[in-house]
Amino acid sequence: AGSDVCQAFTFYASEDKLNNRGHGAGKHGVYGINKAACEIVKEVTYPAGGLVAGGLSQTPTYLTTLDKQVVKDEVKKQLQVFKEQNVDLMICEYYEHVEEAEWHVEAIKEFMPGTPVCASLAINEDSDVHGVPTGECGVRLVKAGADVVGVNCHFDPFRCIAAVKKMVDAVKEAGLNAHYMVQPLGFWTPDAGVQGFIDLPEFPFALEARIMTRFDMARYAREAWDAGIRFIGGCCGYEPYHIRAVSEELSAERGGYLPANCSKWGACLAKHTKPWVRNRSNREYWENLNPSTGRPFSASLSKPSQWGITAGDDLLKQHTEETTEAELEAGTKFLIAKHKGRGCVC
Repeated sequence: AGSDVCQAFTFYASEDKLNNRGHGAGKHGVYGINKAACEIVKEVTYPAGGLVAGGLSQTPTYLTTLDKQVVKDEVKKQLQVFKEQNVDLMICEYYEHVEEAEWHVEAIKEFMPGTPVCASLAINEDSDVHGVPTGECGVRLVKAGADVVGVNCHFDPFRCIAAVKKMVDAVKEAGLNAHYMVQPLGFWTPDAGVQGFIDLPEFPFALEARIMTRFDMARYAREAWDAGIRFIGGCCGYEPYHIRAVSEELSAERGGYLPANCSKWGACLAKHTKPWVRNRSNREYWENLNPSTGRPFSASLSKPSQWGITAGDDLLKQHTEETTEAELEAGTKFLIAKHKGRGCVC
């Protein structure tokens, strides 16, 4: 599809997460899972000339302890594997709190010196979930040692671009230098609050109606490039045709490279039997299309749950045992109280 960087599937593969709330993945071990992920991505990526990235993400240990050294010790269990596997770069992604991302960046710099570090937060245009302004988050990541900073997941491409622009401006104002990245959702989220799409009532099993088209992705790629972002990718909801659309849109900027099976704005439709379909074999048609959902009387926006809780709250503290009925009941009561007077419980 045209990707230059492929990431090992090590998202949420820290030891504490693998053992969290009754998960059985922990029996395979943090070392074994991360090693297998690295070996698989190398097998796929290197023959095609791509780069391999190791990946870290937020940990239950941060939410539970807020202890810097304990968190660093936790992620170093993963870093041991990435160091042995000699990955080309590291991506720290999906952090709702900039503080934890800083600690992870520092851990990489200490444990894997010389390895390029990318750091992206799962936050919106305004702030992380602790209220740290988005621009300031970018500055803090650069000061922690990140070479590339940006935003990933939780929000759609255009909201993520707006967030990264805040980082670009703040980093420049601080007199610092960095490169920038964006890896958004493949879903539209104009109605998502600070917690992003995980706070929408459709999450996670009814998001299909929000999927973006390949032509939305072409516009995203162009706007990201024009904003000075050079690490342009995708996160949850992305399919190969989305990545292909990004690659195709930026073909000229990438030396004329085109991935296999490009749509070329529907050029293949010129061979279609029906004349009205043949007339759709051009960029103008698809760029100006406003797709319908096909769902009669469907709502265009949803009401986020807006839990409003963050690190240190009892409801977020983690443990290895399965979630208890008492915990589920407490969470339900909290949710009902949040929605009281709003006419629905989502």
